[in-house]
Amino acid sequence: MIILLYSIIALLAVVLGITIFNAITAPMLKNAPALRSTPRVSVLVPARNEENNIGACLASLLQQDYSNFEILVLDDNSTDKTAEIVQAFAAQDLRVKLVEGAPLPAGWLGKNWACHQLGENATGEVFIFTDADTRIAPQAVMHTVSWMQHLRLGMLSAFCHQITETLPEKLAVPVVNMLVYSYLPLWLTYYSKAASLAAANGQWLAFTRESYQKIGGHRVVRDQIVEDVELSRLAKRNDVKILVLSAKDEVFSRMYHSAQQVWEGYSKNLFGLMRFKTAPFFIILALLLVIHIAPYVLIFFTPFTAPALAAIAMNIVIRFILAIKFAQPLLAGALLHPVGIAYTILIGLNSYRWHKTKKIKWKGRPIEVGA
Repeated sequence: MIILLYSIIALLAVVLGITIFNAITAPMLKNAPALRSTPRVSVLVPARNEENNIGACLASLLQQDYSNFEILVLDDNSTDKTAEIVQAFAAQDLRVKLVEGAPLPAGWLGKNWACHQLGENATGEVFIFTDADTRIAPQAVMHTVSWMQHLRLGMLSAFCHQITETLPEKLAVPVVNMLVYSYLPLWLTYYSKAASLAAANGQWLAFTRESYQKIGGHRVVRDQIVEDVELSRLAKRNDVKILVLSAKDEVFSRMYHSAQQVWEGYSKNLFGLMRFKTAPFFIILALLLVIHIAPYVLIFFTPFTAPALAAIAMNIVIRFILAIKFAQPLLAGALLHPVGIAYTILIGLNSYRWHKTKKIKWKGRPIEVGA
């Protein structure tokens, strides 16, 4: 057992090292270099029953410090006032356009079909896909284009500044982000050609038109639940330069508003992050259990108290760094760290169960799984 504990400490040292590396070097959307030119940008927003979000999203997008852009919102067969709200904005500002979504074809998932239609209607040289529940700082579009020009990127994706209010949000959302900021050196998404080191977040996902068409756009991921990550892998396989960065202070999102939404949203996605491969998925869950929870149990057994205490301290330091650098909840992250990990593991197990039983719904529509 003592060998296991020292193995845990060694693994935590690697995770802590990546966390420190990202805290020091991570590319930040707000730290973009100078803008070289202003190509036309199409900001593309799929929206299904988003009457509570779309107005604030559009209001923030219309405040952009960028002179050459359009905003296309696709109404994905909403049954609320989403389309009416978008039409009201379009009547006041010609940069906003409403696209009426076509019925969902067989073999497509809803969001992927919506994004595909948006790409078909976009007129820009740069596409930025975002969600209706995002709020965008005035420099976000300009900074996105600046980074893409400076590094000659075909694809850029940013992890949002997540707003969490309820306890379930504070427990699960930062843990999922931790898997990015503490397990993936962000600059490797740019410098490495390995598809295994790709990542993406569909809440802020940008392409040049040329690169989007080169990799096949959303058509080639029509049946993928985690389509953003699949697009990043396709980009690498097609020699398209990508970069994943943090959008702290630039792109804000509150993804979920209740325990039920947290449970259903991550149950839909977590298994897909490992491409629906059972063995790697359970290896990741076991790793989380061993290095982030086991020390909190072993500390009560006298022979293991000292190394377990060291492991606990390293866990707390990791969460403290993430809280300061990437605006994660400090108290909930540090004090309830093992609880958050355990909660996320449970959601992961439910994600596996849902996908194996093929019983997933999202926003009122069944999702065909098995991709």
